[in-house]
Amino acid sequence: MVSREYDGLAGAGGVKDVCRQLAEALVQHAGCDVRVALPLYGFMDAAALGFERLLLPCKDAERKSVTMSFEVDMHYPGRERREEIILWQKSIKGVTVYLLESKRFAEKHGVYAYTAEEEAEKSWQQAGAGHYDYFAMNILLQKAALAMLLLLDFRPGIIHCHDGHAAVLPAMMRENEGWRHWFCRTGAVVTIHNAGQGYHQEVADIEFAEAVTGLPPSVIRSGMFNNCFDPFAVAAGYAAMNTVSENYARELQKSEEDSRTGWLGHHLLRKGVTLAGITNGINPEDFNPRHAQDVSFDPAIGDLAGKRIGKERLLAACAAGRTWQRVVQHGSLRVEPDLPLFTFIGRLTAQKGVDVLLKALILLAATGETGFQTLLLGSGEKPLETHLKEMAADDTDGSGRLCFLQGYDQALAAQIYAAGDFFLIPSLYEPCGLTDYIAQLYGNLPVVHHVGGLVKVLDGETGFTYQEHAPEALAAAMQQALQLHRHDQARLAAMQRAAVERIRSRHTWQQVSQDYLALYRQALR
Repeated sequence: MVSREYDGLAGAGGVKDVCRQLAEALVQHAGCDVRVALPLYGFMDAAALGFERLLLPCKDAERKSVTMSFEVDMHYPGRERREEIILWQKSIKGVTVYLLESKRFAEKHGVYAYTAEEEAEKSWQQAGAGHYDYFAMNILLQKAALAMLLLLDFRPGIIHCHDGHAAVLPAMMRENEGWRHWFCRTGAVVTIHNAGQGYHQEVADIEFAEAVTGLPPSVIRSGMFNNCFDPFAVAAGYAAMNTVSENYARELQKSEEDSRTGWLGHHLLRKGVTLAGITNGINPEDFNPRHAQDVSFDPAIGDLAGKRIGKERLLAACAAGRTWQRVVQHGSLRVEPDLPLFTFIGRLTAQKGVDVLLKALILLAATGETGFQTLLLGSGEKPLETHLKEMAADDTDGSGRLCFLQGYDQALAAQIYAAGDFFLIPSLYEPCGLTDYIAQLYGNLPVVHHVGGLVKVLDGETGFTYQEHAPEALAAAMQQALQLHRHDQARLAAMQRAAVERIRSRHTWQQVSQDYLALYRQALR
């Protein structure tokens, strides 16, 4: 696997979870030899993480020594260049993970975007903005991964490329003469985790794309899409391709929803690529509230006493306005555990539907519906952050109904999942969604826009759904959840049990890995 993310090491979204959990499932349940290559970013300390430098054979056989590094061609137009790579290695739950150390990766303190610290150092590195050399970072990762395999004398059956960051690899593997012969029996798979505009990792500088990839002009032309060199478009001729849910695959190639991608799905279809849809799985034991150290509970059997205690503690912390380690609190909540608690965890973006969510809260307040509390954790687009701060601060009656925790903290997120009664996922589009799984495992019933991979939430059975991406539709679904909370606790408990059971019976990575094995066999053919 080649990825920019891996859970526990570097992550920014769902890719990290898919990469790690699928890798571990393939090792544990299919007996595969799985190896993962990803960058060693500047915020990572390889030695402290337990990695060791990997010694490579030296080209001078008489010296009987080893070398710590190798070089990768990274030519710019009219300028020959090479960049040095040092390898680090560690086995994690049976998966061999390689960290690729380079100067280009080491100077980055975020996976995909600049951090506030980087902006403070250099004003042009604006926090939240993508790296200026994103395309070169991606190509360096992919070229280094291929070169590494040669040096390690390893011919994998499959190279699994995660998202646009790794999607040029299959073309380079087939078109570079040395790689073409070495990997002649290796299949390639490209998984599109998000096809939305802004996620393709495309580049408009065609001369640069040709120079740095080393691909022939004819291949560069075949990879053109919307006047850019697009990694997904070029992968079409060289790899089996899938996306992360059956419904998202259908939306991309058989519906108007593909307009949100710039019509990438239809472009791939015209090139003869039918996207496979494999809905992401989850490891239920990773999010099992029975394993909680202080307040354990089990929604699968209706044991919710610990959930109540956790909710009371979290409300008390928000009411006291405590100083959090990694987040900044805006607004507060009262310690009223009998009131239903709506929760949200994620990026504050229009794609995640946060603009619709804020308008829905205003609508509910206008109708006099105040018998609930809302707790949000995350960060993102500055206008949405500002609006949310203002709403949280607008507490003239001291009602304590809205609290915004700006930032992210994994341990705090787990507490919020466990404490919440309902989990809001109002995404404009959602390739798969993992937060609905996590919330359900904690007895936190999701309220979702019925789109993409979120269709796996069954309305009135494992959560609540609505069709139109509008504040009125979301507000109506929230009112439905509120009515059930007030008048039919037995049905709510039954929904909580059904949600957990459905995940365990249909959506574990042990089951989903079988679908990937079938896709790997297709790639080999």
